[in-house]
Amino acid sequence: MSAPQLPTPITLAQIHQVVGGTIHGNDQTQIFGLTSVGHANPHALSFVTNDKMAKAAADLTVAALLVHRHQPDLPVPQIVVDNPMLAFAHVAQKFFVQTPAPRGVAEHVTQGSDVRIGADPSIWPFVTLGDRVTLGDRVTLYPGVFLGSDVSIGDDCTLYPNVVVREGCSLGARVIVHSGTVIGADGFGYVQHHGRHHKIPQLGGVSIEDDVELGANVTIDRATFGRTVVKQGTKVDNLVQIAHNVTVGEHCILVAQVGIAGSTTIGRHVMIGGQAGLSDHLTIGDQVLIAAKSGVNRSVESNQIVGGIPAMPREKALKIQGAIFQLPELKQLVRALEERVVTLEARVQKSPKRPPQPIRTRSKKR
Repeated sequence: MSAPQLPTPITLAQIHQVVGGTIHGNDQTQIFGLTSVGHANPHALSFVTNDKMAKAAADLTVAALLVHRHQPDLPVPQIVVDNPMLAFAHVAQKFFVQTPAPRGVAEHVTQGSDVRIGADPSIWPFVTLGDRVTLGDRVTLYPGVFLGSDVSIGDDCTLYPNVVVREGCSLGARVIVHSGTVIGADGFGYVQHHGRHHKIPQLGGVSIEDDVELGANVTIDRATFGRTVVKQGTKVDNLVQIAHNVTVGEHCILVAQVGIAGSTTIGRHVMIGGQAGLSDHLTIGDQVLIAAKSGVNRSVESNQIVGGIPAMPREKALKIQGAIFQLPELKQLVRALEERVVTLEARVQKSPKRPPQPIRTRSKKR
């Protein structure tokens, strides 16, 4: 995709109306596009979040900057805001993201009975809607989307190609689901008897609350009973597995390839790094940070930072990690000490043994 460009420019004054802050320089500077600090574009807006980035921008040609504080050494107009990256995102959303006109319902859509579709839908060909499906207003369903019976989709949701939402699951408002994601597949539940695995029917559902975004090829299993829940504002990266009866709290971040086993409860504002694995039936408190590749096999209290396998407090994990890098030297040291011990033992064995000395006693004077 090429860099975003506008057919007609906007001014720095118009951007200021969106992001606030303080303008330094010509507020009528024209902006045609957006760019990062690493790419010069004399007609584009960029952003600087710290002094290091400001130094990198010294030789860069851009039309204007969003900055964390005024940079008098940079000869371009600037808007000073508290969070330049957030302001940049607001500008991109306001001026550069085009909302397509509603497409209506395509001819080649399979619909069950009692389907309810809200206002201004965009339902592409080869979408399947089961019985009693309910769609809110301004819902977009791309080709290949499958919605099972009794599925509910809230207002302003977008489901990209080949998303599957199985029967009895629900999505809140403004949910974005990327291609290949499956919501409501059976949880992994079996009971062993006489050497065979017998399936436990998974009779629950999945609830995705408002403003959640799910990356590509995410899998969220339906509950055995009750609901698997992903709460408001949580963002889930590609290839994440959320097992049956898991609850993920509000405004969490789950990075790619995270796996969460069944019946684990995750609090609010939790961040889980890539490829971390969480065992079943755990409780993870609020505002916990779990480092990438961690193996979490015990519950974690709120406001903790953990890492390692098994996961432990960050300070201890870093010490262990540091010791691992010293293992080759430690191995050589142990070998050298072993050789010294063998040498000393050999010397002791070869040395002549002294005969036992008679015990001398003092005679008593009479």
